[in-house]
Amino acid sequence: MSAETRPATAGGPDGHVRRVRLPADRRTPAAARALVRSVLAEAHLDELLNEALLLTTELTTNAVEHAGTELDIEVVADGVGLTVTVSDFASGPVEELIVGVRNEASEITEVAERGRGLLLVDHFSSRWGTTYLPSGKGVWFRLDRSGATGATPSETGVARGTPGATAGGAHESGSGSAPSAAAVSELMQISPDPYADDPLPDFAANLLGRVAEMVGAAGGLIRLDRGDGTGPQVLARYGRQPRAGNELLHVSLSVHRPYSGELELDAAPSAYARPLAVLAAERLSLHLENDRLRRADVRRQAWLTFLAEASELLAQSLDVELTMALVPQLVVPRLGQWCAVHTADEWGRLRLAAASHADESMLPQLHKVLAETGPDSIQARLREASRSAAQVPLGGPMEGFAVPLIARGQRLGTLAVGRHQRHRHDPDEVAVLEDVARRAALAIENARIHAERRRVAQTLQQSLLPPVLPVVDGIGFAAEYVPTGGDAEVGGDFYDVVPLPDGRWLVVIGDVSGKGVQAAAVTGLVRDVIRVLVGDGKPLPEVLTRLNETLVERGGGRYCTLALAAVGPGDGDRLDVSLHLAGHDRPVLLRSAGGGGFVGTGGTALGLLDTIATPTADVPLAPGDALVFYTDGVTERRRGRELFGTDRLREAAAPLAGYSADVIAARLRTTALGFSVEAPRDDIAILVLRNDAT
Repeated sequence: MSAETRPATAGGPDGHVRRVRLPADRRTPAAARALVRSVLAEAHLDELLNEALLLTTELTTNAVEHAGTELDIEVVADGVGLTVTVSDFASGPVEELIVGVRNEASEITEVAERGRGLLLVDHFSSRWGTTYLPSGKGVWFRLDRSGATGATPSETGVARGTPGATAGGAHESGSGSAPSAAAVSELMQISPDPYADDPLPDFAANLLGRVAEMVGAAGGLIRLDRGDGTGPQVLARYGRQPRAGNELLHVSLSVHRPYSGELELDAAPSAYARPLAVLAAERLSLHLENDRLRRADVRRQAWLTFLAEASELLAQSLDVELTMALVPQLVVPRLGQWCAVHTADEWGRLRLAAASHADESMLPQLHKVLAETGPDSIQARLREASRSAAQVPLGGPMEGFAVPLIARGQRLGTLAVGRHQRHRHDPDEVAVLEDVARRAALAIENARIHAERRRVAQTLQQSLLPPVLPVVDGIGFAAEYVPTGGDAEVGGDFYDVVPLPDGRWLVVIGDVSGKGVQAAAVTGLVRDVIRVLVGDGKPLPEVLTRLNETLVERGGGRYCTLALAAVGPGDGDRLDVSLHLAGHDRPVLLRSAGGGGFVGTGGTALGLLDTIATPTADVPLAPGDALVFYTDGVTERRRGRELFGTDRLREAAAPLAGYSADVIAARLRTTALGFSVEAPRDDIAILVLRNDAT
C-alpha cells in the first residue's frame, strides 16, 4: 500500500476551520455532525453533506467505542472540499482501529471485527488516512467537489490509503455493487415508530429489508432471545428460506444479557455485505438495548408493586398459620414452580408449615421429596440454609434454592422456591425472593408476637372475670363482654357475682378508665378489694368508701365507676335489691308485664375525690322482672357522630321483658354491636339480674 499525506488545512480568507474537544460519550457523534454541518453551510459545500455526515459518524463512533478517550475534532473547508480529522489520546498501534482496504488488485481484504466503518470511509472519501501523533493517533478523510483538484499536502504521517484513489475522485468500485451515501445514510436513519405499542418487529423488518436489498441478499432473518424462557424467536424475516448448502452471513447482535440474537443474510460474497450487515446489526442493537432497559424498568416497577401488595397482605394477617400458608400462594407461580415454608423450633429442627405447587397433582411428590432425609436430601440443604443464614441451591428433581427466614436477628426457618419450568431465576427475581423472605419472616414474627400478646391478654382477662356465673334457685344471672380491639386487648370493664355472708348475692359491674395492662391492674385491685371487704361482712357504703381511699392513695390518674346490687329473698316470690351507684350509669328495670325504665341515683366515681356520695336505692323485683346493668361502652357506641345512647338502650330492652337473663343479655349485645360497622371503641359489658321465680 502506498502512503497518503494529510491535506493541508486551509486558513486563508476562503477557508473555514473549526476545532473542538469532545468527551468519549454517546452524544459525541451528534455533536460532531452538528459541527460539520455548520462548516459545510458556511463554505457553501452542501453537495457534500450526506457523505460528510456519514463518515463523521463512523469515525467518531469508532473512536468513542474503541479508544475511550477525549476526542479532538478538526473540520477544515476550502473552496474545493472538506477535511475532517478525528484524533484520540489512546496508546497502542493504529491497526486496532483500522480495517483492511483494497489492495493493488482492487480486492477487499477480510473486514476486521472492529472498524467496519472504515470500509465505508474508503468507499466514499476522496482520500483518507491515519496519522501518528505524540499523544495518540488520528484518522482523517477528505471529500472534494466533483472535478476539483486536491489540496497541496503539507503534513506527513503514516497513512493507509489506496493506490487506485486519486486526489480528485473517489476510489474505484470493488467486487459487488457499491452502496451510495444516500442509501447508507437512509439505513442509519431508520428508527422505530415512537407511537407503536411494539415498534421493534416493524423496525427490524424495515432494517433487514433495506440491508438485504443493498447487498443483493435473497433472504434473511433476525433472531432474538429475550431470556424469558421462550428461547430464540424470529423478530423479522426477509425473502425466501436459504437453500441447502448456501453459506450464510451471521452477525451477532451487540446486546446485554439476558438478550441475545443474530442477523442472518443469504447473500453472495460481497465487499460490503458484512460491513453493512454489521452496521444494520449495531443500529438494531441500540434499539434492542433500549427495549431491554425499558422492559427491565417496567419489570422492576412491577416487582415493586408486587412487593408492596405482598407486604400489605402479609401485614393484614396476624395469625401465624394463615401467614405461613399465604407465603407460598404469593410466590407460586409468579416467582417459582413450587414453594415451601419450613419453621424451626428452639433446637433448630425444621417442620413443614406450608407448601404449594403450580401443578397441584405434583403436591404429593413435593411433600415426599421434602420429607426425605439424608446427607444429599433437600432437608439437609434446608438445614444448611437455616444455619448459615445464606442462600443455598437445591439440586435433584426439585431444583431451586432456599433462603433463610430471619426477623429481628432470630432464625425462624426457611423459604424454599423451585426454579421456573422454562428458565432459571435471574438476579432480579432472586433479589425479589430474598425480599419476600425478609417480609414473610417479619410478618410471621409479628403474627407470633400478636399470638403471644393475645394469649397473655386472654389469660389476664379471664383472671379478671368470673369463669362462670353462679346458679341460684329463683335468681337468674347472665353476662356478655366484648373487649376493645378484639381478643388481643385487656379491657377495663369487669363484672362479678359474689356471695355475701348473710346469704344474699352481690352483683358488681364496673368500668376502670382507660384500657390495656394498666387498666387491668386497677381492675384486678378493685375486684379483689371488694371480695375481701364484703367477705369480712362490711356494709356496702363502707366497702365503697374504703375502695375510694385505696384508689386515691394509689394515684396514677385512674378512676372507676361502680354499681353494687345486693339481692336476696323478699316477701313471697319477690327479690329485694339494695342498689348503690358510684358514678355508674343507672340500670334498666324491665317489668314482666312490659315496659322499662331507669332506676337508682347516681353517686361519685371512685378514685377522684377524698370523700364520695353513694346513695342507696331499694328496688323490688317481682317474678319475671329483670335489672339490666351495663357499661358506657354500650351507650357510647358510635355510628359516625351518632351515639347509641340511653334512650335507644331502653327502647331495645323494653321488648325483652319476660325473657330469660341469657336472652336479654345476648340480644342487647347484638343490638349494640349491630348499631355500627366500626369496631367497638370501648369495652362492652352487660350483666342481667332476673327474678326467675314462677
